[in-house]
Amino acid sequence: MTTQSSSIVTAEVIPGPWPGNTSVSEFHSLDEASRKGCGSAAGPDKQRSQTYKHASAVHKVGKISCLTQGQTTYPSFVGFRNLMILVILVSNLRLMMENWKKYGVLVCISCHDYRRQDVIYGAILFSLVPSHLFVSYLIELVAAQEVKGVIGRYKKSGDTKRVEELHDQTVNFTPTWHLIALAHGINASLNLCVASYVVYYHIFHPGIGTACEMHAVIVWLKVCSYALTNRDLRHALLTQAPSASIPELYTSCPYPQNISLSNLTYFWLAPTLIYQPLYPRTTHIRWTFVLRHATEMITLSIAIWIASAQFAVPLLNNSLPIISSLDFMSILERVLKLSSISLFCWLAGFFAVFQSGLNLLAELMTFADREFYKDFWNSPSIASYWTSWNIPVSSFMKRHIYLPLVARGVPPKLAQVIVFVFSAVLHEMLVGIPTHNIIGVAFMGMILQIPLIALTDALQQIKGFDGRTVGNMIFWASFCLVGQPLAALLYFFAWQAKYGSVGLESKKV
Repeated sequence: MTTQSSSIVTAEVIPGPWPGNTSVSEFHSLDEASRKGCGSAAGPDKQRSQTYKHASAVHKVGKISCLTQGQTTYPSFVGFRNLMILVILVSNLRLMMENWKKYGVLVCISCHDYRRQDVIYGAILFSLVPSHLFVSYLIELVAAQEVKGVIGRYKKSGDTKRVEELHDQTVNFTPTWHLIALAHGINASLNLCVASYVVYYHIFHPGIGTACEMHAVIVWLKVCSYALTNRDLRHALLTQAPSASIPELYTSCPYPQNISLSNLTYFWLAPTLIYQPLYPRTTHIRWTFVLRHATEMITLSIAIWIASAQFAVPLLNNSLPIISSLDFMSILERVLKLSSISLFCWLAGFFAVFQSGLNLLAELMTFADREFYKDFWNSPSIASYWTSWNIPVSSFMKRHIYLPLVARGVPPKLAQVIVFVFSAVLHEMLVGIPTHNIIGVAFMGMILQIPLIALTDALQQIKGFDGRTVGNMIFWASFCLVGQPLAALLYFFAWQAKYGSVGLESKKV
């Protein structure tokens, strides 16, 4: 009986982790065979199908953690990006709800604090600013006619020496050449000076003033690029420069064939500050693409408006007594508190303009080169950020200021400083003139980038030190945690000290 029951137990199939519910007798046979180092009695096919799950090797090769410094390939951080977006949204939503409980709903569609004069002057100025582009077209049209006359004289002259002398005279010394440059300079300067005067003295609403001033700066940069590019093309034609000196893309529209109203109109509306006779183009307009980006831009603009009205404005108003008392710890607390909404508005504004707005305009204009920004969020240094977050402006600075200076023998570092000083002036104009407070905060904010560039560049040269990560943290801290919130506080304080508020100023006027 004992033997029988023992045989039954031995033959019983015991469920387990091994495949096929192997019986205990088979398990003993396998165990015995493995101890002897030989195959299973179950045969070759049965042996190949048997594996020991609990004994499988997990640690086979050396590996390092995916976030450890020195990896050749890093994992995707899309999940962290999504988490960051959620944290920003939730934190700002909580602050807006807190303000809603304290002050009520501050967002009002029918309420406005601009004067009728602001709207009229703003609309007229916004409409007239592009006329300077067409004035530059008329200047280039005159220049093109002069070039055609010079070319005609070249063809009539049979003396090669005489032709070369005419080249040099035309390029360097003729009054027409200098008059063209002078006319372009006066036209571009009038554009910026008149617009800045009207905004500073006649448009008191900072929002309307900012839109007009920014439009004027954009058109001014386009006028400069149009004049400088055509000057080089004219020079190349008159001096019979080698064809390799002119981009191959321009061969189907050589100078002066590019001097046409349609060519200028396309440049005016194209999402670029760089003039070219031709651009890479797409074949058709995708209207679903247009609709999607238009929806994004409108939605983000509304979100920025709500966040600013419901949270930023009350916070700025409450900060005025603190700034007046010069309580630096309280000011720091306000700056850090404001950094949350500032970061949200800045990121939303960046996406609305550079991703949605410029891609929308590029699609409508069938403009194919749509690299309006690079991965600036990964910038290991301040210099890398400035060359990657706003490609249209950085391309203009590089093409028309930095490279010509270096070509004339200016050291690259000094040329970089000159570019930042020029950019600092433009930033002060874009902020100081619409707020009627040219106090130099935006200017100094740009100038202070120069030592930060030197610091973050030096950090990357230190061996055994993660300078790229530290540089990226310096970039985020200097821009989003300190720079932008502090600048907003100072300009808001200066505005309130000068006018009280736009609404009060409207009543006074």
